[in-house]
Amino acid sequence: MIETRPNCSTGIFFILPCIDCYARVDLRTRTYDVPPQEVLTKDSVTVSVDAVVYYRVSNATISVANVENAHHSTRLLAQTTLRNTLGTRPLHEILSDRDVISSTMQVRIILYMYLISSTMQVRIILYMYLISSTMQVRIILYMYLISSTMQVILDGATDAWGIKVERVEIKDCRLPVQLQRAMAAEAEAAREARAKVIAAEGEQKASRALREASEVIGDSPAALQLRYLQTLNTISAEKNSTIVFPLPIDLLTYFIKAKEASDKNK
Repeated sequence: MIETRPNCSTGIFFILPCIDCYARVDLRTRTYDVPPQEVLTKDSVTVSVDAVVYYRVSNATISVANVENAHHSTRLLAQTTLRNTLGTRPLHEILSDRDVISSTMQVRIILYMYLISSTMQVRIILYMYLISSTMQVRIILYMYLISSTMQVILDGATDAWGIKVERVEIKDCRLPVQLQRAMAAEAEAAREARAKVIAAEGEQKASRALREASEVIGDSPAALQLRYLQTLNTISAEKNSTIVFPLPIDLLTYFIKAKEASDKNK
């Protein structure tokens, strides 16, 4: 049977040799860099994810009496929680432009975090996530939600050890080289397809404008003659040694009709 005394603060304390034992506990916030974890996502894609955990000892007596090594246990729990949390999400929810809140599991997590949250900051973040229409903002908020989910899980599990998890941040998410190349090729193909569509739409608009201009010029002989004079002006401005001088269409029509009349007289 172990009898504990109240936690000692500053000052002088008496300890009976061979009877009393004491342990020095650092109550400052500690930082733990979670090593890169190989996580298998829900859609069977292997990614390497690392994070950072900020925690502190909230109850020195419990951290010494209830667990052999509170810091080591917290770090091991952070690694397993990171794998378990990200292992339930498909990769496309973070990297693609699909709706990342369509999953029932995610909606439940969001609602659960909203209900248990005691700070207005987390509630504002969740509300922004639900109403945001920009994918980049959603990705940032989604990573924040993953971090907050890990914090809730870690804080609940380490409460019995006298540990308070203050913050969890996802640092990086690295994809395999083969998958990066495949995604880059897919993005390049998508850009080329969009460029072809834009070029086709431009040609369609240009052809429609040329058709309308030709109809206007065809209905007005004066406009046709003006266009002819503009073309001659453009040709004369260029410094070319050889100039092909086109004949007016009405003059060619006159010669053609004259030839047809002479052929009939013969």
